[in-house]
Amino acid sequence: MELKILNVSKRRVAFELINNSAYYSPEKYKLFLNEEYVKDIENNVFSLNQLRPDKKYELQLKDSLGEKLISKINFETEVEYVKLNVKKFGAKGNGESDDTLSIQTAIMSCPKNSTVYIPEGVYSVKSILLKDNITIELDKNAIIKGTKIRESLSILPGFIETTDEKDEYYLGSWEGNPLDSYTSIITGINVQNVKFVGEGTIDGNAGKEDWWFDAKKKRGAWRPRTISLINCENIVFEGIKITNSPCWTVHPFYSKQLKFINMEIYNPDDSPNTDGIDPESCENIEIVGTKISVGDDCIAIKSSKIYLGKKLKKPTTNMSVRNCYMERGHGAVVIGSEIAGGVNNIKIEKCIFFNTDKGLRIKTRRGRGKDSILSEISCENIEMNEVKAPFVINSFYFCDPDGKSNYVGSKEFIPVDERTPSIGNVYFKNIKCENAHISAAFICGLPEKKIENLLVENVYISFSEETLADYPAMMLNCEKVKKQGFYVENVEKLTIKNLTIKDFIGEKIIKNNIEEANID
Repeated sequence: MELKILNVSKRRVAFELINNSAYYSPEKYKLFLNEEYVKDIENNVFSLNQLRPDKKYELQLKDSLGEKLISKINFETEVEYVKLNVKKFGAKGNGESDDTLSIQTAIMSCPKNSTVYIPEGVYSVKSILLKDNITIELDKNAIIKGTKIRESLSILPGFIETTDEKDEYYLGSWEGNPLDSYTSIITGINVQNVKFVGEGTIDGNAGKEDWWFDAKKKRGAWRPRTISLINCENIVFEGIKITNSPCWTVHPFYSKQLKFINMEIYNPDDSPNTDGIDPESCENIEIVGTKISVGDDCIAIKSSKIYLGKKLKKPTTNMSVRNCYMERGHGAVVIGSEIAGGVNNIKIEKCIFFNTDKGLRIKTRRGRGKDSILSEISCENIEMNEVKAPFVINSFYFCDPDGKSNYVGSKEFIPVDERTPSIGNVYFKNIKCENAHISAAFICGLPEKKIENLLVENVYISFSEETLADYPAMMLNCEKVKKQGFYVENVEKLTIKNLTIKDFIGEKIIKNNIEEANID
């Protein structure tokens, strides 16, 4: 077992245990810093705080008795020029005063390689805008609380035509389209080299009487996120807790070099569209050691609808989800459906999915376009429990105004054209799913553009004793089922090695229009 450094800031460091067999939570270990005992750890990803800037440390990982050395690593914290306390800038932290301007003034006054510190208190804000080359540290007992009053927020226009009328500048967005939206509680636009760290909480302060009321209706502009990152680079969020988001919780949009480490995201299970983390047309993303429990998808990977997808051709690429715990969401890790720019090189590993509707879910549809190429998607070393449908690939997802049209929903062959999406290589390996309900897997490719290659290897699925019939996928002419086996349709190459399904009803494998199937 080895220690890996995930992030180093001025006063905090985040680590990951690698090369161990446990998912998310290992056995207990003891940590020693410069040979002094610090604490026990129970998760594969953990942070150390209250360190000193510009100081060298040695971290030792020992067994549960603190006797046997398992691993050690040396690190040095970052240099800190100044540390600015927002209360010295007039912030009250009393939960009643509007602290937006005071916190924003501290951020704008912060020089390079310095820290904005938010101490204990409740800070009511509208929107806070980030700037380059700073660290923001949120105290363990600090809460940043969003507003319920939409008229108090600024609006980000969906797109603005450039002065020479040759291009467009994109800011606001809503479900994959460039549309006017309210500024988020934490908003980054064209910023670089920001670290937002600590153990405090960002409370979106949303409820059924305001942001969650009539949620699909635009009022002034579309609902804000808790965190928006628009065209940003080299951004880290580490240790932060987020709750009660007005809409998608964390939404990186056309950004790169992003890390979300050791976070907790919690939204009520009946809160509408409160996805956990939704990277859209982003590259080089790590989501590590994060616990997500929300009212929609825990992680949803996107690349816009057809307007931006066709114009910018920007896929979400090079993304790693590791050592995360996901529960209660509609899907644990979901790809689509706003995926017109494509997605590739996605690796999900060593995670636990608990009590989500779907496990790994891919959803696309005709009309996403020829640039919507989904490939090199790998889901390995996963434990699922009480997940209703562990694996769903749906090429007939009935979203959008035309979602239930014959063009989107027809199972008949429709000639391939510029509107036709595609799915390439998908891998499910070393996965254990207990107490499934609806189906072991429900895989449906397009008849005219079949899923190119699906590998299922070392997969165990068992069903719960008590189950209710439900729809395995959101598509036309889909019937309710329960304890269905492995349904596969329109896959060019299917390879199944060591698949076990217990307590299912009906056939284990249903093959329809599969040109090549290797099953053992």
